[in-house]
Amino acid sequence: MPPNNPLTVWGNEKTMNLNTLILTNIQSSPYFKVNLFELKTYHEVIDEIYYKVGHLEPWEKGSRKTAGQTGMCGGVRGVGAGGIVSSAYCLLYKLFTLKLTKKQVIGLITHADSPYIRGLGFMYIRYTQPPADLWDWYEEYLDDEEEIDVKAGGGHVMTIGEMLRQWLVKLEWYSTLFPRIPVPIEKDLAVKLKSRPVVYRQPEPEPEHVPDNQVSFGEAERRGGDRSQDTRSRGRSPPPNNSRQSRTSPSYRPSPSNRRSSPPRNTSSARRTPPRENNFQRDLERERERQRREVDNRRDKDREKDRERRRSRSRERKDKKHKEKKEKARSRSRSRDKMEEKVRDHSHRNRNSDKEHRHKEADRHRSKERDHRR
Repeated sequence: MPPNNPLTVWGNEKTMNLNTLILTNIQSSPYFKVNLFELKTYHEVIDEIYYKVGHLEPWEKGSRKTAGQTGMCGGVRGVGAGGIVSSAYCLLYKLFTLKLTKKQVIGLITHADSPYIRGLGFMYIRYTQPPADLWDWYEEYLDDEEEIDVKAGGGHVMTIGEMLRQWLVKLEWYSTLFPRIPVPIEKDLAVKLKSRPVVYRQPEPEPEHVPDNQVSFGEAERRGGDRSQDTRSRGRSPPPNNSRQSRTSPSYRPSPSNRRSSPPRNTSSARRTPPRENNFQRDLERERERQRREVDNRRDKDREKDRERRRSRSRERKDKKHKEKKEKARSRSRSRDKMEEKVRDHSHRNRNSDKEHRHKEADRHRSKERDHRR
């Protein structure tokens, strides 16, 4: 059931402003069409993000083959030229199909279980919200020090704050582009970022060591009493109701030290589901095999088209030669007919002239006989 007050989407309301190649791969992915089709609620999608997302790249590691492609040819050669789209972008588009409310988006970016849930929430904002509103969404988290590894296969760890600063000033993100920001808004964001320098967390000071010869009996007793009191205070368990209630409330904002950056986790919440039996690695292999078959089918179709083109060209050449022969035969027959016509006309004229000559001779002879009789 769609929410009553979904968050307004800026730009294209059908494509979520995603790159066409990425969107095509998402919509044709078996993971999106089969696995994610079964997820109907916001909380089920969050569970799936927790178990399946391990980076924020659009493509899985080693699945995109760009060798030999120059310029923009990778974006016009169909699904096979892209690669295996990542589970992160499939789940990002799944969130888009759920028509999230503002409260749900805030729940994503303040989630305490995994930094990837927060990362997809911030990415959802970057793709769907107006550029003029990005500062209002991101300002509170520009100094967030929770770490997240955004690269497929690992190796590019950054903080949430550094990632958001990068998204405000750069369009490129791992072989894809974010929606463009108008130049006036981009300049305004640059000025605001310069006026707000990066704040680095200061390391906690180490406890000062006091030599034994400088510690009096009273001071040592006091320090021992403080340590025993701290030990007793740490041994107490926090009240269960208040802590659980504060974590589940949408306005809860934990400190970076209290957040867990990666699974596994131990929770007794009833809505958490066990890991699904469908192995994502098996889905990747199936997708690779599907793309291999698609490439082979496309190659066979191209070969068949080349054969058909050669056949058609040979037929055209044969037809052309046949037409030329027919035309030559017709021209010969026409010239022969013309010659015969000329011969017939000449003979007919000769016969007519002979008849006229004979008639004239006969008339002349009769006139002579008449004159002789007289």
